[in-house]
Amino acid sequence: GLVAFSIGSETWGSIISPSTVCGVTGLRPTFGRVSRYGAMTLSWSMDKLGPICRSAQDCAIVLEAINGFDSKDPASQNIVFNYDAKKDIKTIRVGYFKELFEESYHNKTNDSIALNELISLGIDLIPVELPKDIPADALSIILDAEAAAAFSDITLSNRDDMMVQQHARAWPNAFRMAQFIPAVEYIQTQRIRQNLIDAFAEIFKSVDVIVTTSFGGSQLLMTNLTGHPAILVPNGFNDKNLPTSFTIIANWHYESDLVLLSEA
Repeated sequence: GLVAFSIGSETWGSIISPSTVCGVTGLRPTFGRVSRYGAMTLSWSMDKLGPICRSAQDCAIVLEAINGFDSKDPASQNIVFNYDAKKDIKTIRVGYFKELFEESYHNKTNDSIALNELISLGIDLIPVELPKDIPADALSIILDAEAAAAFSDITLSNRDDMMVQQHARAWPNAFRMAQFIPAVEYIQTQRIRQNLIDAFAEIFKSVDVIVTTSFGGSQLLMTNLTGHPAILVPNGFNDKNLPTSFTIIANWHYESDLVLLSEA
């Protein structure tokens, strides 16, 4: 409650994850919708900036202000953000990753309540599946390689030794190890990434948005690789009185549907 809004950066969950922990709403825009100029680079092809606010409506207000092309970020695009609060939510085709919701996990009760609430609003939930034949976890070397490239100067000058954390999974060692990723493997993962993008494009032919567990399966990594927008919606508290959430993903450039469904 200290600020009206904040700006987060997401490469692989850094808007979604803190928003869950804090019980607030986070909106990860379509890749390229918001300029990243002035922010620290981690992965040129995955980094996105978006609002973290109390509500979806607040996220929409902030997104309207920061949305648009910036010549200082060549990845940014001039994408119009049109939000119509009067649009009938029943016109939105809502899918959900049924398999993820059927798994046993900590937030199952609150997520089930959220799904039932959507049904009570007259929404017909359409079951869809995550792409099955794509090794999403293996694609994480894209982030590793791009991060190592962004920070190569401190690695090659040995200034990475000055970083405090030096355990096996700490960033300095991630940067060092990524120096040895073969170029052939990086190219192959990018080819598989295109297959993933094509697979999601096929899914979004039958639905407009997808409701999902926030951290189930590999959806968080997948949708960060494909550049799809997502909104993190708080949906209560767990047995330890900590905030819980679910996530809604939309087709590229349709953040307006995310806001509308979240506010319903």
